[in-house]
Amino acid sequence: MKVLQTVQDTRSASREARRRGKRIGFVPTMGALHEGHLSLVRAAKAQCDTVAVSIFVNPTQFGPNEDFSKYPRSFDRDRQLLDEAGVDLLFAPSTEEMYPSGAVTYVTVEELSNKLCGKSRPGHFRGVTTVVSALFHIVEPDAAFFGQKDAAQVAIIRRMVRDLNIPVEIVVCPIVREPDGLAMSSRNAYLNPQQRRSALVLSRALRQIESAFNKRERSASKLIEVGTQVFAEEPSVRLDYLEIVDPENLDAVEQINSPALVAVAAIVGTTRLIDNVVLRP
Repeated sequence: MKVLQTVQDTRSASREARRRGKRIGFVPTMGALHEGHLSLVRAAKAQCDTVAVSIFVNPTQFGPNEDFSKYPRSFDRDRQLLDEAGVDLLFAPSTEEMYPSGAVTYVTVEELSNKLCGKSRPGHFRGVTTVVSALFHIVEPDAAFFGQKDAAQVAIIRRMVRDLNIPVEIVVCPIVREPDGLAMSSRNAYLNPQQRRSALVLSRALRQIESAFNKRERSASKLIEVGTQVFAEEPSVRLDYLEIVDPENLDAVEQINSPALVAVAAIVGTTRLIDNVVLRP
């Protein structure tokens, strides 16, 4: 596995693979890798000839009071996991490499970026789309692999790729969960044992909503009420949002007559967690 730190070296390695006729798959990450990330790598290896992964904790998607400074960083372990997984290229740039001195350009997907997590984390999705756009231009992949857990991010990146005519296929892979149902996240490392148990309320609420949906309930407001009642049983967890939206434009829906995204975010201790499920009539 080649470990690359500069834009020039990464672009050159990617273009060399393309010259050799290789289909390039790309997995952007912020490190602190877990099985969810590795499932994306395996999907990329199954569909592509050359797999590139980036590790970059992107400062522009963190708010001033968020966890950028303490976000888990485990580069040596991550590098070993990626090497064992058969990754070909690892791009691990510095902040200065990604954001040259004096950089003032951002990429914003209007309207969508202010929904779901965008409401609670102003500027978050602007930071995501800016860095992902830059990574796409550096790596120039044929396909990029993202997890369904970040469903709003997926919708926004898909819109960005469409609107800017970026020639990359967006591949979305299923959520990977712990045996007890908790969606895997690098931020789970922040949780103490009690908080870890309390965090199960997110997946439990989604399961209850899914159960009511499978019993023919189609009213979004009633399904949200089902989930809200589950959260009421876990008062130590603060619900940020629980919404049912169109998975493409993130607009709220009233009746579920086509696939709908149930998205939830909650604060456990000081840790913000997200999860979702797609309901398909």
